[in-house]
Amino acid sequence: MVATCNVLNLANPGRMFYENQDPYSAAEFERKLTWLGERLRMLNADVLAVQEVWDEAAFKGALGRSGLRYDFVAVPGAENDAERHGAQGTPRVGIATRLKVEALQSFPDFPPGFQVEVPGLGPHTRFERPPLVATLRMKHGQTLNVLTAHLKSKRPKFLQDAQGNPIVDRDDHKVVALASLRSLVMRGAEAMALRCLIIDLLHRTSIPLVVLGDFNDTPDSVTTQLICATTEIAYDRSARDVALFNAYDLQGEAALKKDVAYSHIHQGSPSVLDQILVSEEFMASGRNSVGDVRRVDYFNDHLHEGRDRTRSDHGFVRALLRLKMPPATPQSPP
Repeated sequence: MVATCNVLNLANPGRMFYENQDPYSAAEFERKLTWLGERLRMLNADVLAVQEVWDEAAFKGALGRSGLRYDFVAVPGAENDAERHGAQGTPRVGIATRLKVEALQSFPDFPPGFQVEVPGLGPHTRFERPPLVATLRMKHGQTLNVLTAHLKSKRPKFLQDAQGNPIVDRDDHKVVALASLRSLVMRGAEAMALRCLIIDLLHRTSIPLVVLGDFNDTPDSVTTQLICATTEIAYDRSARDVALFNAYDLQGEAALKKDVAYSHIHQGSPSVLDQILVSEEFMASGRNSVGDVRRVDYFNDHLHEGRDRTRSDHGFVRALLRLKMPPATPQSPP
């Protein structure tokens, strides 16, 4: 069972995370941990991918409230100890899992030669929130790669000085249009760099891959399609090797495909921004299938409870995946 959760600025109480937002009070923090702990208990996922974590300690606190046991918890860049005081500037992605972790790596930089020029900002060479790749070992021995991502939002990217003060007229509609284009270019660049990372993980390997997180775009968007490259299969069958597929579309016939499949509501319009993508190994009828997608569920009732920062403004998405048992090793005669 894998799940993705944008936890909406999960930070320790009393600490400033954005200059334009007040820190959480002790009471707010308690409400947030309790609410999140209840949701995590409901998900009961073996692999839990999270976004918007400012303090790893706060995430561990929420896991503690869930009553579930996770042997491995990590939010690289948001650690809390004597030298490190959580994420700075932007929140981070993380993972909690019951499975054995064989490797964990954060990828802050785009591949060499893949920088993209952003109008007014210059070359875009790094992820704002570095994706995280974990290599996991299932209890029966199978290997699984899990990639957690959080792409650039659609919020307009306005120019500002070194102190963070605006240097453009944010009420000018043309300035807003250019700022929105900057966000699109940045998100597209991150999608391209993420695609390169996915190719490295999939090309000529048989290790299944799950990519999940907040894409800040819908499954049919240009950026998501860039990440998946599913359309290439129509004219190049070998492209399956490095393609990704939306887990929702691969559900077994017995799964109930509800009409409430959305994870975010913006100005009254529901959409799917939080996605779970899988490699061809999870296609039940695929040539290289080693498993399948049994079910995908959306936990989004709280989106209709009103805006409150002690809850999340994103729905959580969970998928039940199956991997075939490895072949039994023949026993040698005594």
